[in-house]
Amino acid sequence: MKIGPKYKIAKRLGASVFEKTQTAKFALAQERGGKTKRRGRGPTEFGKQLLEKQKVRITYGLSEKQFSGYVREAMSSHGAVPADVLHKLLEIRLDNVVYRLGLASTRRAARQMASHGHIMVNGRKTTIPSRRMTVNDKISIREGSRSSVLFEGFAERFAERTLPSWLTWNAKTMEGGLQEMPTTAANDAAGDLSSVLSFYSR
Repeated sequence: MKIGPKYKIAKRLGASVFEKTQTAKFALAQERGGKTKRRGRGPTEFGKQLLEKQKVRITYGLSEKQFSGYVREAMSSHGAVPADVLHKLLEIRLDNVVYRLGLASTRRAARQMASHGHIMVNGRKTTIPSRRMTVNDKISIREGSRSSVLFEGFAERFAERTLPSWLTWNAKTMEGGLQEMPTTAANDAAGDLSSVLSFYSR
């Protein structure tokens, strides 16, 4: 998915949308730029919701068609809070789980890793980054890919990474997965999902 100039987008939506902009240098540049006074009225409620939608969509690296599909599914859910359902649908994608486990440094890299067949799910190679993971699924690195440059230094990266409470990884067997479904309480959402849902409800 073609996105555009990342630093320009991050200045508008926030540093969290791209891993490369989550740095002290970028934050300092933002702080300096923020001192400039802007004339006119502030953003409308619609404008705020639009920015929030773009922020979440780009953070997860989804097309508008993919993202709106998740939103429709969340809004049509019965007996559940739509924002919680949307958060779960975004988090249980295979590419996001691979990223959360630390197998890839960015979600984009995780998506490529999955689509190129480096990841196994329940002992079988998969090439579908959007595959939905369940609590019973097991994720591992394909045997032929373990010596790939993609996974160099993974042990060190994993040791420094704090896994979300809903994920598990066994460093000896190089296998992991979901030990429970993610919730908004267990993991920070990429943005205000209630605003996102309000945007699509118009």
